[in-house]
Amino acid sequence: MNLIDVIEKFARLSPQSPVFVEVRPLSGLRHEIRWEEFRSRINRIANSLIEKGIKRHDKIFLLGRNSIPWLEAYFAILKTGAWAVPLNFRFTDDDLLYCARVAEPSVFIFDKEYAERLKRIREKLDTVRHYSVIAAEQAEGFPTLEDLAGKGSPNPVPVVLSDKDECALYFTSGTTGAPKPVLLRQKSLMSVAATEATNHGFVSSDRFLMMPPMYHLAIGHLLAVMLAGGCSVLLTEQISPRHIIETVAKERLTAVFLLVPWAVDLLNALDRREIRIEEYDLSCWRRTFMGAQPIPPVLVHRLKGHFPQMQYDTVYGLSETAGPGIIHLGTENERKVGAIGKPSLFWDAKIIGDTGEEVSRGEVGEIVVKGDGLMKEYYRNPELTKTVLRNGWLYTGDLGRMDEEGFIYLVDRKKDLVISGGENIYPVELEAAIQKHPKVHDVAVIGAPDDRLGEIVVAVIQPKEGEVLTEEEIVSFFEQHLPRFKRPRRVIFDEVPRSLTGKIEKPKLRAKHTEKNPNT
Repeated sequence: MNLIDVIEKFARLSPQSPVFVEVRPLSGLRHEIRWEEFRSRINRIANSLIEKGIKRHDKIFLLGRNSIPWLEAYFAILKTGAWAVPLNFRFTDDDLLYCARVAEPSVFIFDKEYAERLKRIREKLDTVRHYSVIAAEQAEGFPTLEDLAGKGSPNPVPVVLSDKDECALYFTSGTTGAPKPVLLRQKSLMSVAATEATNHGFVSSDRFLMMPPMYHLAIGHLLAVMLAGGCSVLLTEQISPRHIIETVAKERLTAVFLLVPWAVDLLNALDRREIRIEEYDLSCWRRTFMGAQPIPPVLVHRLKGHFPQMQYDTVYGLSETAGPGIIHLGTENERKVGAIGKPSLFWDAKIIGDTGEEVSRGEVGEIVVKGDGLMKEYYRNPELTKTVLRNGWLYTGDLGRMDEEGFIYLVDRKKDLVISGGENIYPVELEAAIQKHPKVHDVAVIGAPDDRLGEIVVAVIQPKEGEVLTEEEIVSFFEQHLPRFKRPRRVIFDEVPRSLTGKIEKPKLRAKHTEKNPNT
């Protein structure tokens, strides 16, 4: 069974139940689509694509922000047997052209706001035979997705899919170099859906708030809700604390996934009483889960302070594992907040040392995982594939440790490790400690070159809005809470840049702040 089968199932069993709702708080628009209509529209789009000559293993680029039409295009592509290739809408023209050289797309589907860009680089996209803009009418002369939906047949699509079929090519964000093309099978997407549905106990009555960009494999959360027959609500245009709370209350949402920046903003707004939760009926909201980066325990404790009855879970995953949830904490393990948890359904994990042998409990090593959702390969890059896929295990590049009960703690990324005077210093550990300061909004710890120590620890701190935080004040905090060898030698007050998936963009910070300082 695959995700296309899931759509067929609920279009038959629950045709008039909603599958997606799109909410645009700034414009006040709300659009809902039900299972039967959704199946009909993706059939129409898929049949139109096939009539245009699209076949198995063709690649179709999909560039746009979260929307119901984006999802229609995505699942229509999967139905044809072609590969969906979702693109980060923050990619530059050079990034898009790089992805096109690797994937050689046949079709390019995109939001209207990118029409001018596509017109500018169109002549360089020599493999693209068809373009389609997600809009009510043509933009810059491009035909529309509605043209495809209007001309196609609603009848079943004449393509038989198997679990082993390749179906999606996801380019990683490229924050550490050129975006890497992760090739997934139908089984990969079904695996992440089943894993997350099990992790969070999703049922058909669940209504889930979907905010992360769907070009990223955080879409796995939405796939899990679909597998259970539930409904996902897409909050678009703007994500703010008030819009989150209002959408939960109005749409009677039961589950929410938060990235750290959203959680911080929400909790700060609640602390300042800019939002009074007693003014909203939030009795429907049963579960919050977080992931995509290390979760500071202080953040979870603050969340539970405002929502003491809330179930909380931490999830961990990678693009190479088809998305989130391959390791998760479990709501029954809140006493272990700070851990990412244990391997989920269909997954295994262990911590290994430099020799490839499993390390002792409590020792730091690399997290390696295996399971049904693993990518097939980095597309057209066998050498890079060999470095991360070995004997059925994926080498994640994440450092972790496992305690005596089998809970895994994320220590840091291998590449972010700071070695100062021969001591290994893990930025994630320091970030969690510094985050406890009441005036700190966000923090990133990086290493800077040093002639004597090799590297020194640098803390880039973004104070809370309206707060005055001095270097003397934060240094005093370090002295009280951190051992001497771990204390940052430099403090920089600056904005902490984060990607749309919540990850700190440390390459940007290193480029900006880590030139050698001979006076250190």
